[in-house]
This record gives sequence, structure tokens and C-alpha cells, in this order.
Amino acid sequence: MKERDLIDLENVAYTYSGGELLSEMTLSIASGAFYFLTGPSGSGKTTFLKMCYGALVPTAGNITIFGQDLRAMTRDDIALTRRRIGVVHQDCQFLDHLNVVDNIALPLAAAGQDSLADGANLKELLNWVGLGHRADALPPELSGGERQRAALARAVIMSPDIILADEPTGNVDWEMSQRLLQLLVELNRMGKTVVIASHDLSLIRAAKTEVQARVLRIYNKRVQLAGANL
Repeated sequence: MKERDLIDLENVAYTYSGGELLSEMTLSIASGAFYFLTGPSGSGKTTFLKMCYGALVPTAGNITIFGQDLRAMTRDDIALTRRRIGVVHQDCQFLDHLNVVDNIALPLAAAGQDSLADGANLKELLNWVGLGHRADALPPELSGGERQRAALARAVIMSPDIILADEPTGNVDWEMSQRLLQLLVELNRMGKTVVIASHDLSLIRAAKTEVQARVLRIYNKRVQLAGANL
């Protein structure tokens, strides 16, 4: 593992009961880089991301996260490590009885931090994602784009080193996709590593005008660095 790598995969494979999904993956996620992870539906993008934040353990090979071997990590180790990894899930689950600001602050509560003491930071974060006027709204009242932005705010509230976003623009229109992409680009310019799983080639092309994005493609059960002609 090189000093500037955050996550290393060495000959990693993952097998479901139905057969092998991913195989022979050897790559590194570098600090400060911006990645797109592409591949057809069902190719294993979500599984790849889950292994990167310790939700799944590979059936073969080794994964090192911030210098720690995933197989040797305890549940507490993984919980501490996840404070350094922000995850934007594809399905954007929230607690419907809590308003937007309380949902976004949940990681602070889980980490034993006082969200009231971070009120100013919470307000700034809400304004950054364009939800300052929706702080008191309940999740069922939000549009698809608002839910995605709330999910992004929740993912970055602990100031993680890396953000893993699973199809964050899959359920929003092009204008909102561009807005979400711009937020992720801003995070990368602040020094955060960003990995976006997406099948939207138009989004990838748009990102390449803003940031030096690397494209990882899942093909034939393996992850490979794609060419620059996307």
C-alpha cells in the first residue's frame, strides 16, 4: 500500500450463492483522486463499493482500508473507519419521523458528538447543498433531488477522507444531476477522494471538463481502467 492510497484491493473476488460476481481485482484508490465506476446493471458496482467500506468481506483476496486489513478488523474497527468514509446510498433511506436537519445530524449522534454544538456547521452544510429552506421538512415531503442532496450532506457531515456515491444521479433529471456532480467536484477540490458508481456516460463526460476524473469499468467480472475516449 503506497502512502497516498486510501484503499487497496489485491486479487479480490466476490462470490454470491449464484456464482462469482467479481474476480481478480487489483487496484488502489488514491488520496485526492476522482473516480467513476461504470458497468452495466448487475455487474457488481454496489458490491464493489460495499467492500470498500467494509459492509462486505471479499470471498478471496485482500482489502486494505486506511492501512488496516479488512479481514482482521473488528466491528468496532470498522465503525471507526466508516467515520472517514462518507457513503451516499442508491436508495437514500431516512427516518421519516425526523426532519431533514436531524436526519443529516444522525452520524454525529452515532459518533457521540453533540449536534447542537455544531449548529452553525449544520446550517452551513444545509446551505451548501441548497436545503437551508428545507431544514424542518420531513423526508416524505422532499423531491428526489432534495433527498439526494440531503443524503450527500449526511455523508459528508463527519468530514470524511473519501466519499463513495452509488448512482447518486440515477433518479433525478439532468439539471439536478449537474448540480449534484458540481457538489462532488467541489468536495474533490477540497482534497476529498470521490468515487461515483454510475452508468451515465454523459455525466462522466461532463465531469471530465471540471476535474481530472479516472474511469474504472467493470467488464467480464474485473475492474479495469477505461480509456480516455468516453
